[in-house]
Amino acid sequence: MKNSKKSSRQVLIVDDEAVVRNGISRALNSKGMATQLAANGQEALDYLKIQSFDLVLLDIRMPDMDGITLLKQIHTQYQETDVIMITGYPSIDSAVHCTKLGALDYLVKPFSLDDLEAALQKTNLGTISSQKSATDSNGLKIDSTKKLIIGQSRPMKKIFEKILKVAPTDSTVLITGESGTGKELVAQAIHSNSHRKDKEFVAVDCSSLVETLLESELFGHVKGSFTGAHQTKHGFFELANHGTFFFDEVANLSLKIQAKLLRVIQEREFMKVGDQKKINLDIRIISASNSELSESIQKGDFREDLYYRLSVVPIHLPPLRERKEDVPLLTQHFLEKLSRKMKKSLPEVSLEAMDILTEYAWPGNVRELEHSMERILILEDPDVIRVRNLPSFITQRQGELQMFSEEPLTLEELENEYITFVLKRTKGKKTEAANILGINRKTLAAKIKKYGLH
Repeated sequence: MKNSKKSSRQVLIVDDEAVVRNGISRALNSKGMATQLAANGQEALDYLKIQSFDLVLLDIRMPDMDGITLLKQIHTQYQETDVIMITGYPSIDSAVHCTKLGALDYLVKPFSLDDLEAALQKTNLGTISSQKSATDSNGLKIDSTKKLIIGQSRPMKKIFEKILKVAPTDSTVLITGESGTGKELVAQAIHSNSHRKDKEFVAVDCSSLVETLLESELFGHVKGSFTGAHQTKHGFFELANHGTFFFDEVANLSLKIQAKLLRVIQEREFMKVGDQKKINLDIRIISASNSELSESIQKGDFREDLYYRLSVVPIHLPPLRERKEDVPLLTQHFLEKLSRKMKKSLPEVSLEAMDILTEYAWPGNVRELEHSMERILILEDPDVIRVRNLPSFITQRQGELQMFSEEPLTLEELENEYITFVLKRTKGKKTEAANILGINRKTLAAKIKKYGLH
């Protein structure tokens, strides 16, 4: 029995030639469609048994089970699924035969994107260019504004599962991952899927707060408690009461504040600076760090007991280079979002350009990809994004950058080389370099100091 449909635009591509499967998949992914690839008829049947598809793109000549045999089974068992046949050996007889068996159209290899789009007009998918946002079905919902975490790769699906399991609880969560991977989005997703979703979500970047004022910012203060305290102030904890509190870059907290935070977690109460009255606290605490807290613990910069309190449920976000199959979805998402914001027409992305975007290492992760799409729309504004429209630091990575030498590099060495490269490209302009890297200027300054760059 066919499963009930969970979402639209699910396409199964069945072809024994990998280059054909992958080419079609990239074209459809870039337009917001989710694809599953099968190298033969039996593999396709296995997918059909466990998942619903709106469309099957089916090669006729394949070993073991040919496309005609599979078409008959699809037409009998999965009548809601449209089928378009593909062949490298066209004939009128075979086209007529496929049509009689229920195929909607017949594509002859090699076919163009226009040919594929024309065939899709006959299905329930409509044209490629008229697809709704890929964010409708290719990510995890964050809140009622339809904001999503984009991803269909296996690592991201596992993260979505973990988010949905931990969200209904009040357990602390520690989110780790490189800068630009979307740690705050994950924290928001946990909050919006919890019983606290109608209460406040308060996010604090621990690296941006002045240490001397941090205690007052977190706990609040009473009038006259210190010089400059001209009136009583509510702190972040009080504002977040009954909701969720998000500590971003928690590794930057001083040992003094760490001790007080540990006490708050244990006792579920706190006092404003200069006050003797205790305030009961009912909050969910989520933390994030782009550095390994275990290293900070070994150096004596982070309390081990606080680490275990904060990391009851750890979630690690993979860098974009480890989930390359999500790049087309993210590219389409950002292009749609930015085009609406800038009131520009939505451009297509050529297969060649998408190949390069997918293979690029993205050291600045998702944030860098978004900034790159924004730069293209501002400076290029093309109808079709081609290789020549991509930023030079992406297209010239192999020739000029030469990041990967014969001797393997550590991640720190790789980061050092890439930051040096970007600074040279921007002629030392730190704001421009930070935008390319997908990090803020303060983080860049810290890395310049770390690696002794001038």
